Amino acid sequence: MTQDFSWLRRGIVEIFPQPTDSDTHVESLEKRLATTERPLRVKLGIDPTGSDIHLGHSIPVRKLRAFQDAGHTAVLIIGDFTARIGDPTGKSEVRRQLTEEDVARNAQTYLEQVRPILDFDTPGRLEIRYNSEWLSKLNLGKILELLSTMTVGQMLAKEGFAERYKKENPIFLHEFLYPLMQGYDSVAIEADVELGGTDQKFNLAVGRDLQRHFGQKPQYGVLLPILIGLDGVQKMSKSLGNYVGLLEHQTQKYQKLQQVPDNLLKDYFTLLTDLSLEQLPENPRDRQKLLAQEIVRQYHGEQAIKEIEAGDVPEFSLADVQFPAKLSYLLNVSGLCKSGGEGKRKIQEGGVRLDGDRITDIETTFTDKSELQGRVLQLGKNKFVRLIP
Repeated sequence: MTQDFSWLRRGIVEIFPQPTDSDTHVESLEKRLATTERPLRVKLGIDPTGSDIHLGHSIPVRKLRAFQDAGHTAVLIIGDFTARIGDPTGKSEVRRQLTEEDVARNAQTYLEQVRPILDFDTPGRLEIRYNSEWLSKLNLGKILELLSTMTVGQMLAKEGFAERYKKENPIFLHEFLYPLMQGYDSVAIEADVELGGTDQKFNLAVGRDLQRHFGQKPQYGVLLPILIGLDGVQKMSKSLGNYVGLLEHQTQKYQKLQQVPDNLLKDYFTLLTDLSLEQLPENPRDRQKLLAQEIVRQYHGEQAIKEIEAGDVPEFSLADVQFPAKLSYLLNVSGLCKSGGEGKRKIQEGGVRLDGDRITDIETTFTDKSELQGRVLQLGKNKFVRLIP
């Protein structure tokens, strides 16, 4: 009886290696899944270089959940060591190195954000590992061994490095270590499969090479697409403002997802939901609404949809507010905080968000209400108001 691997194929761009006419000895991942006598170890590495994750980041995490549901072991690697370098993929210049404190704080928020997606409860279905566990213990001899597995020419073939070298932008030697360290993660946890975006193929292939070097069976690479943002043009990115953050308030998510361009709706449904594409409404407006409902349901539950659609979103009018106005003052007069002083404390503690973006500067000031109208001001997880003119 042929097994159904539609869950595996949904939304993927490539699985490698694959059997070819010239190399029929390669076993396909589907065959490996069908014949394995043990759960496969499926790796996903995330570097906590920032505090927030958006829906684009959730795509490989959702695929990791699909492997869990199929009976395999998800190995979520928090790159607390590699984050100190930062992945140079797609970067035109060297990344700022983070402190250990930055990385630890970001890692904690990442785990909170992926909790609604992954199965944290079924025994044997999830391992959470920090790559400082093995990378911090590498001595110079082992580092030299890693470096000896690749040539400078191979490194410069990596897209970001090649572009920077051509433009004579500096490439620092520690950046060459990044793909080798990420690849060594696969050796350390004995990965059978690694998930990543299409921009990560080089790094996943390095993992295969290092596993082969250390006498392990090379992992399969499963590549997933990069999500286009709400502008319909560029990849989803917080810096471009075309994103939907996992930590955004449910109302904000709902409103934003009803703005997804018609031509991207199929991709969003494919990559961000488990709904059947054959059963989607014909009307684009109905599809946008269904998408918003489904994603809010995933992260906030059914009740959140009922509250949003019933209009139970508290509103605060800015009509009587004198501008310029400090954020701490707005927290007070909107009723989210009892005083401006409490507002300052909450801002410092990282508990205040505007449209999902955390604000930590107590001096944050808005010059005009046009900067705020229609936006959601949030305190903690459950207190929020929509700011209206």
